[in-house]
Amino acid sequence: MIGPALNTQIWLVAGATDMRRGFDGLSAQVQTTLAMSPFAGHLFVFRGRRGDRVKILWWDGDGLCLFYKRLERGRFIWPRAEDGAVHLSAAQLSMLLEGIDWRRPQRTQKPEKAA
Repeated sequence: MIGPALNTQIWLVAGATDMRRGFDGLSAQVQTTLAMSPFAGHLFVFRGRRGDRVKILWWDGDGLCLFYKRLERGRFIWPRAEDGAVHLSAAQLSMLLEGIDWRRPQRTQKPEKAA
């Protein structure tokens, strides 16, 4: 699978985004709202107003990539802030894309003994 490098930063863009935006509109939003470069190799994750769709913008070194996902049931968990961005780990992004609450994941088992 083609994917970003291990040191790639993942930014969740707070608030709702117009899902009609494409490469140019989302790149402009990254530059104006976040004051970041969309060509830095970071992943920028945007959520639609209804909460069931996300777009991910990524510069892979040769061009911009745009990934789109729609949940059939449920909504993507998003921060309450209206502007700015939240930094995520790769594991948190994976949970987000699966529809899992990435903010407070619960471990299935707590260790009881060390040995």
